[in-house]
Amino acid sequence: MLKQERQKKILDILNEEQKVIARDLSRRLSVSEDTIRRDLKELDKNGLVRRVHSGALRIGPPVEDFFTRKEVMNEVKMELAKKAVEFVEDDMVLLIDGGTTNLHFVNQLPLSLKATVITNSPPIAMGLSNHQDVEVIMIGGALFKESMVNLGVETAEALNNIRADLYVMGIHKIDPQIGISVPSLGEAAIKRKMASISNEVLGMVTSDKLNTFSSHIVTPSSSLTYLITDAVQQDLVSLYNSQHIMVVNE
Repeated sequence: MLKQERQKKILDILNEEQKVIARDLSRRLSVSEDTIRRDLKELDKNGLVRRVHSGALRIGPPVEDFFTRKEVMNEVKMELAKKAVEFVEDDMVLLIDGGTTNLHFVNQLPLSLKATVITNSPPIAMGLSNHQDVEVIMIGGALFKESMVNLGVETAEALNNIRADLYVMGIHKIDPQIGISVPSLGEAAIKRKMASISNEVLGMVTSDKLNTFSSHIVTPSSSLTYLITDAVQQDLVSLYNSQHIMVVNE
């Protein structure tokens, strides 16, 4: 088997099984462990996998800016948003941070909704401009353009005076053991604070983000009350259920 074929097979296995062990791949592909380690090193260097001590993990969707992500998987995100809206009631205080799926969520909120929405995301605030009975409170800070959210000391201080019924968390990557994670340390800190001041936390997660992780941990996955996703294996549903998370999927 040529190197290119072998590495494609490794990626196929990884996409199916979420993680791979070098020793097991050596046996399955009939090559030495040293060959597998070199393959994993090269795939890691190319940003296709995340190497760990004994093998590799699936890396998930690439880090892209808000406006690039806005054009991706829109139909799936809309369906997740429709399910999430079912958890919203009149007179709620909603805390909503950034994310393209969260933008679909606010676009699905009924115009008749009576609620208070607190957000650090300018696109989310703009998305609620036609909701006459929704009070929108915009939290300030320095604009982090990659995610189109306000971050920093000013943002954190404003959150000290808030208590929300439901926090709709934009999720970059999630793994049941590692937790919820993002590439930015500043964004991780603000998300962590938002979760801590909310009675319930809801996350909408496209299937490509499941079993993936990034550089900075926000919270354990068990901080979620509701996980809404488009596709998930039953054993993973059971794992999240054991963490007292309600999983809503197709």
